[in-house]
Amino acid sequence: METNKLPEKTDPLDMSQYQLNKLPKKIPSKFERIMARWGAPLALVSFVFIYFIANVGYLKDVDANSLSYSALKEYNNYEKVFKLTKNSALSEHEKQMHVRFSTQVNKYKKAKKVGNLEGVAKFEPAKLNPTEQSFLKKMQDKALHKANVAMLAIFIAAIILWITEAVPNYLTSLILIIAMVLTGVISEVDAYHQLGHKVMWLNILSFILASMLVKTGIAKRFALWFIVRFGKNASSIFLSFIAINVVLSAFISATTAKAAILLPIFMVVAAVYGARGGKNRNNFGRNIVLQNLLQINLAAGAFVTGSGANLLAAALISGAIGSDIFFTDWLVIAFPIAVGMLLIGWVIGTRVIFPLSPEERSPQIAGGMEKLKVELNKMGKFGFEELKSVFIFGAVLLLWVTDRWHGISATSVAFLGAVVALMPRIGVVKWNDVDIPWHLLLFSAGAYTLGAGFKATDLPAISVDAMFDALGFGANTPFWMLYLILTGGMLFSALFFQSKTMRTLIFIPIAIGVAQKFGFTIMSLAFPVALLIEHVYVLPFNSKPAALLYVTDQYSWSDTFKFGIVMMLIAWAVSILMAMTFF
Repeated sequence: METNKLPEKTDPLDMSQYQLNKLPKKIPSKFERIMARWGAPLALVSFVFIYFIANVGYLKDVDANSLSYSALKEYNNYEKVFKLTKNSALSEHEKQMHVRFSTQVNKYKKAKKVGNLEGVAKFEPAKLNPTEQSFLKKMQDKALHKANVAMLAIFIAAIILWITEAVPNYLTSLILIIAMVLTGVISEVDAYHQLGHKVMWLNILSFILASMLVKTGIAKRFALWFIVRFGKNASSIFLSFIAINVVLSAFISATTAKAAILLPIFMVVAAVYGARGGKNRNNFGRNIVLQNLLQINLAAGAFVTGSGANLLAAALISGAIGSDIFFTDWLVIAFPIAVGMLLIGWVIGTRVIFPLSPEERSPQIAGGMEKLKVELNKMGKFGFEELKSVFIFGAVLLLWVTDRWHGISATSVAFLGAVVALMPRIGVVKWNDVDIPWHLLLFSAGAYTLGAGFKATDLPAISVDAMFDALGFGANTPFWMLYLILTGGMLFSALFFQSKTMRTLIFIPIAIGVAQKFGFTIMSLAFPVALLIEHVYVLPFNSKPAALLYVTDQYSWSDTFKFGIVMMLIAWAVSILMAMTFF
């Protein structure tokens, strides 16, 4: 990845020049251009090979008794079964039976639709003779195999497109959705209604609430005030940004939005301490940007509402265990770990990997911090609109924290907050003030549709079973080995996948399936995996905040990898330690 260099600044303390629309654009590297050029052909070839040519052995002869409830429901969806097997290679006798069964299924569907119990009773598998039962099971197995092969082909093709960025991510999601419909993996209803998933609604509503904070300036005012009030030296500045990121993460679920708010502030602070980027890089600049990147992501992991991926993980786990994961449930476990990791990052960054020299611990521009005070004073007195936004968000946060007692979901609470925020004469923002990145929501819809396909086919669980059987894992496999594999898989997959949602949809169901397969409690494996969702800071393409902050030119690829991979390894060690003690 290359970028246009930041132009020489006449005044490095001018905060306005660090706004997003003034930052240099990323110039794709030669490798990225090659990947983008060949990504689409490679994805197409992969899909055609897997779907039409390859013989994926482990997807054959899957035991129906091992399927999850959702996959078993699809297995017994006779309309889907005979639709998927319509063009299968069958003998003449089987073709005749297929036509007859298809006709009966259509009658069964119509009878069920109008509530004709007598018509429904005519098609009961238990009433079929042995030959008919055998044929029906054969068709069910064929349909399951075909759906899983299609799911695997679509998944691999989508992964290639997402990684290579041969087409925009939202377009990949749209391709994925229609491919799953046309191949019969899931129905149109199941595919299209993912755009109305409650987590999607929470994302939309969170952007409305975040826009309220941005429009009124309260988020910027809080960050400036905190730095001016407590940022007396290098150490207090780093600790201040930890506190700022944690507080903002309780209110803003979009990590990119937090990066956009904080970037101008910490860039001015970097300039005050002599970090100008490019040839004038210093360890203070490396630390202030890389640690903010770490904080923006890990602070989001402290709250279940910190990102859509956290909420999705909580929903998946809740569905598996049959009870809700409340805001406080997540907070009690995740918050101390997140804050501990941020403090470890501060120590590791400033004292081990990029140690600050005595000169870098003091401002290099006389009166530099006064510039931030001037910027704060420019905002004027604390206004009534800011007060209203604080009240609205305070009420939202209070309802989130007390969800265990009142039972109102996080999405419903956000709904109430957004309605009040948009209310004429009472609220704070108008619809035109709201910044909702619809391309990101379409991308998320594709990821959720992918999850619906996994749920309908059980592809992750079937694949895990096949992998574990190949590795010789059995009933005697120790818990610690499974824990290491699952947490390590979730953690280090962040090096390759940009989407936290996609990683959540892949690894949480796998963790749930492994726990069920080996007889462990679901929470013992799935929840620790969920706590590692936000570790997306090692390389510039690992997350949108990482890509955004890389253009500041305060650090190199080797710098971010060195700091990031060390923190990732520490996170793994902390997760293992927590499993042995705190969890």
